[in-house]
Amino acid sequence: MSKISAYINFNNNNCREAMTFYKDCLGGELTLTVVKDSPMAAMFPAEVQDTILHADLTAADFNLLGSDMQDPSVKEKTGGQVSLTLTCANKAEMQSIFNKLAMGGTITHAPETFFAGTMGNLLDKFGIRWGVFTDEK
Repeated sequence: MSKISAYINFNNNNCREAMTFYKDCLGGELTLTVVKDSPMAAMFPAEVQDTILHADLTAADFNLLGSDMQDPSVKEKTGGQVSLTLTCANKAEMQSIFNKLAMGGTITHAPETFFAGTMGNLLDKFGIRWGVFTDEK
């Protein structure tokens, strides 16, 4: 079966910090590939050698990817029209992860129960929009 993974191009060279933050919030295994340690190092200028070429945070139920590399054709450097939605197993897990992701960010819609479950929205400290959801009311 096919699987879609989110890929975030971070600005301000904060991919390492952001992906470590997400690992602390969500768990999983984090792999970071630094430009200078990659087979592609010679293709990049000296000023980006210590940045993250590719980050991979993987757990049983998700895969979140990221990089410090920016596509110069993209005007919106983070967020844009995309937000990440995380579906949690229960309300306690949802509230815990929501609170962790909100640290240093902005809660745009506090978790609230509605007809289909419980959901909250936030903008994290890296400028990424999240919707955190559970079926549990």
